[in-house]
Amino acid sequence: MEKISSRHRAAGVLALLGLVTQIVGFTSWAETTQLVSYLLWGAVALLWRDIPGRSRIQAGALMATGALMLLVARFVYDASIDWPRVLEGNVFVVAMLIGVSFISLIGRQGNQSVGGKRLTGSGGILRTWLGVHFLGTILNLSTIFMVGDRIARRAPLTTPQYLALNRGLSSAALWSPFFASMGLVIALAPEVRYLHIALVGFPIAMLSGAITTLELRRRFDLTEVDGFSLSPKSLLMPLGMAAGVMLFHFWLTPSLSIISIITFLLPGVAVIANLRNGPVFTLKRVRQHAFHRLPAMRGEFSLFLAAGLLTIGLSTLVSAAAGQEWTLFENFGIGQGLLSFVGIVASALLGLHPIIGISVLASMLDLAASDQTLFAFVALSAWSVGTSVGPLSGINLSLQGRYGVSSYQMMRDNLLYAGIMSLLSLGAIAGIGFIQP
Repeated sequence: MEKISSRHRAAGVLALLGLVTQIVGFTSWAETTQLVSYLLWGAVALLWRDIPGRSRIQAGALMATGALMLLVARFVYDASIDWPRVLEGNVFVVAMLIGVSFISLIGRQGNQSVGGKRLTGSGGILRTWLGVHFLGTILNLSTIFMVGDRIARRAPLTTPQYLALNRGLSSAALWSPFFASMGLVIALAPEVRYLHIALVGFPIAMLSGAITTLELRRRFDLTEVDGFSLSPKSLLMPLGMAAGVMLFHFWLTPSLSIISIITFLLPGVAVIANLRNGPVFTLKRVRQHAFHRLPAMRGEFSLFLAAGLLTIGLSTLVSAAAGQEWTLFENFGIGQGLLSFVGIVASALLGLHPIIGISVLASMLDLAASDQTLFAFVALSAWSVGTSVGPLSGINLSLQGRYGVSSYQMMRDNLLYAGIMSLLSLGAIAGIGFIQP
């Protein structure tokens, strides 16, 4: 086994302690957000030199910009700033990501955990999309590697396979309660009605699969293109997890948000699943997870925390310069939602992760409870389209790093798809805006 440095071990322990401290904060025992922020930022500081160059530059720029905005607000506009708490932005989301990562401790490790069989042709492409989509609702970015590596056993991946992997995962952002995108929007818009989002987002996600299959069948000869198919048994875990979240949300802990429930439920289930092999075995797996898996998430941690600092800095500066009453839009309705979607997707094409556009937008809005579901769908749909086509999105950078495909080539290959999905999303935004109270 690869030797892990003491720095990585310390960072993994800090991240794990951040998760535990966050879970403690869900009780009435203590308010722990500030401590969680210090633990998670400490982990990022220890792992900073290991973050890939592009991600480090982007995260560093976000941090510097956020800090500069706070300084301008304080010394130019004489704003009152609670400095010990300026690092708290997006810690809920990062804690959720850590919690979700524990799903890899359930069942067997490795590619075998996805099960299924190979297929070819357009049916294989559709089943690849379905497999990545439904596993990705729980496993997030790791699904790309699990399914991609399995397909690549026979031959190097081809463009249709790359696109099926990309679109299958990015479309899950439209409705999955376990996705980082959902965690972010729930943190920004806590009054969002998740069921309304799912009722709109899930059908559009299914259309993504149909669009992908039809487009790739038209553009490529798929006769010898291998696909991947989930076995029915493999769907039990995603469905069971989703059912568990709904059980806690509506009956057992209705006062907690979905992001909070996911944060404690998934690691709890993972620990319980391993305890049948004894406490020593369970402790060993948790230790391996903390030392290996959590440090490997350094890019995600740094981006989300940096975007959180930017959001706090921007909102503080805007309030100080324009007054507490200023907002980008006086009301957030259909027109504002459409403009926001276009702006976030356009920024993704320029290389910014959608989290940045969403966070900046939220910092300049004063959303009423009735507007939050519309805002949430704008954010989720922009995330879905933006990560599929953005050359510097986590999905495309992961495909580039793992399999060598150019992320900019992926952007070009996804332009038509992104255009069609944008039209569907814009129509859905208009529909939600029309019916919301």
